[in-house]
Amino acid sequence: MKDIVNYYFNKAAPICEEECLKRIRIGSYEKSLQMIRGTLGVIKPCNNVITISFPIRRESGDIETITGFRSQHSHHRTPTKGGLRFSETIDVGTIDCLAQINSFTCSLIDVPFGGAKGGIKINPANYTNRELEKITRRFTVELGKKGFIGPGVDVLGPDLGTGEQEMNWISDTYRNTLGSQDLNATACVTGKSQLMGGIHGRESSAGKGLYFTTAHFLDNADFMKIVRLIPGVYNKTVIIQGYGNLGKHTCRYFSRDGAKVIGIMEKDASLYNPDGIDHQALQDWVELTGSIKDFPGAETTDRDLLHEPCDILIPCAVERVITSDNVNKIQAKIIVEGANCTMSPMAYEMLLKRNVLVIPDIIVNSGSVCSSYFEWLKNMRHVSFGRLTFKYAREANEHLLNSVQTSIETLFNTDCPIILLQSLNRRCPVLQRKIL
Repeated sequence: MKDIVNYYFNKAAPICEEECLKRIRIGSYEKSLQMIRGTLGVIKPCNNVITISFPIRRESGDIETITGFRSQHSHHRTPTKGGLRFSETIDVGTIDCLAQINSFTCSLIDVPFGGAKGGIKINPANYTNRELEKITRRFTVELGKKGFIGPGVDVLGPDLGTGEQEMNWISDTYRNTLGSQDLNATACVTGKSQLMGGIHGRESSAGKGLYFTTAHFLDNADFMKIVRLIPGVYNKTVIIQGYGNLGKHTCRYFSRDGAKVIGIMEKDASLYNPDGIDHQALQDWVELTGSIKDFPGAETTDRDLLHEPCDILIPCAVERVITSDNVNKIQAKIIVEGANCTMSPMAYEMLLKRNVLVIPDIIVNSGSVCSSYFEWLKNMRHVSFGRLTFKYAREANEHLLNSVQTSIETLFNTDCPIILLQSLNRRCPVLQRKIL
């Protein structure tokens, strides 16, 4: 992964130099260039990296040593922000690269975070829920002892293999140990359940962000002309690799707006249906069986759907799935990087020569960062969203409806009662009571 991140950084650095020289002048041209290149050199490496090892006693009685990592890429803005993943394949280099990508994503969407990333080298499927809790809580304590967690220092979040439950454990551990005297202790982690200070929509934010980013490109006639597609989401064929949190919600949003999700790939099976897969039926099936395998609404197949013809291919699972070895078999016209670093530099260059539109992970993954920022903000301000503005919004809506009613009655010289749509009534139940 490091070679991929360095490739894109080295490709972008000369462009940044040129643009900065146009806007920034500190003395002579040579002095300005020296300052800009020095700054780019500071941006590239990670500031702080820590490796933590600790023992746990498993339920079988065996004692096992667990290894975890945390990397803080940049402190140009604090706190740093990044997810915590559980994976057997991670190492220090992987965590460094992911932290670097997080910095660039935060900068791109202008949220006040530096980039960070953490991971514990385990396969969560091999541990009981109680063992995972012990690992998560102990790792949180170790991070706190080293100064690698805190609402104004380093804010964790969910990632591959982790979710609300793990974030709740982290929040509870920090609040009852190192953060016991900190009013803002809940803000040490995002992605919590709503009862623990989280926000509505956090779970689906990554998939929603991916969908809206892709839809923005699909609505652009110039981009669609290059890939020879009609603008818009409707009737586009989509194949998704990975049906975790990101893949599930991506499938839902694309299906809802008229696209056809014709293929879904997972570790144990792949599904294919040229007429489109019913996302709600598939979600119900996965909740019932724990797997997409043998889903009755599609063909269960062993073939590699990465190579099937489609309009949009979305890898949402692991890194480096598209390389120089298989890039010539890819038939998609648009590739959306749902996971980080899904293609090698050589594969990327080969796809560009074929006029394949590649939407990079640095943009696609911004949805979860945005929602994390709002959750952190809520925890720091100690005020729920809408608490200060609901009365103003209610009165504004009342005046708007009264204005519409008066205008219609004046024009037609007759009484015209207002009938609220069900969707508006769900969002503003106070208006229904006011009108009645």
